Amino acid sequence: MSEKDDSISSEITKELEKLEKDYKKFEVKLTLSGKYDGNNAIMTIHSGAGGTEACDWVEMLLKMYVKWAEKRGFKTEIADILAGEEAGIKAVTIIVKGNYAYGYLRSEIGVHRLVRISPFDANKKRHTSFCSVDVIAEVEDEADIEINESDLRIDTYHASGHGGQHVNKTDSAVRITHLPTGIVTQCQNERSQLKNKSTAMKVLKARMVEQRMRKKEEELQEYNKDKKKIEWGSQIRSYVFQPYMLVKDHRTGIEIGNAQAVMDGDIDKFIEAFLKMV
Repeated sequence: MSEKDDSISSEITKELEKLEKDYKKFEVKLTLSGKYDGNNAIMTIHSGAGGTEACDWVEMLLKMYVKWAEKRGFKTEIADILAGEEAGIKAVTIIVKGNYAYGYLRSEIGVHRLVRISPFDANKKRHTSFCSVDVIAEVEDEADIEINESDLRIDTYHASGHGGQHVNKTDSAVRITHLPTGIVTQCQNERSQLKNKSTAMKVLKARMVEQRMRKKEEELQEYNKDKKKIEWGSQIRSYVFQPYMLVKDHRTGIEIGNAQAVMDGDIDKFIEAFLKMV
């Protein structure tokens, strides 16, 4: 075969690889047809069983999702954060801004399990920790969502940063309680009370839309018993660092041996497999 033939063959191979990648992206985009899939996402990570270990796990997951977002060119903004007593984070809410952020990240809803040798255990014993991930779509001016001021209780308090550092000496942080539903949202990211209130209201509206959507899904379940529903409390993925390295998605069966790459934000295989499955 001549050098010219080798060159043509190489170009054809590259074109085929590019077409295959483009097709896979197109295939995934076809699954993002939900009403709010194209919206920004509001993600909340809560520590579960495991004490300080679980708080550290929240911080690790937060870094993983921020790195994933950065690779996609998405922006992230912390709306609220509660530091752990000894280390890590008890709970954090971040807003992920980018096209189809919610459509992709809704695949992360559920319980994430970590198995590793604890850096907080002097005896170097293996520990298991759990965190729950909740994702809702950010909505803008949803016409049929009405919020009456009389239904709201608004509290202000001093904002405090990660690790208990004092961020603001004024009552800039805002907590909003929607009395009819019991939904509570809060924000302390901004120094301005007005901006924090605006963000907390945005999260409140998103949670009300999500609550309404979930109610409709529950009603549909009565007509479609075979449809698999993603429960908030279901364990969706295990991250094992000891005695071997493996991250496994229990819904799709996808396994990745390079756990460090996953923690560095390489979670697209899990996301894409889930979207194709549902």
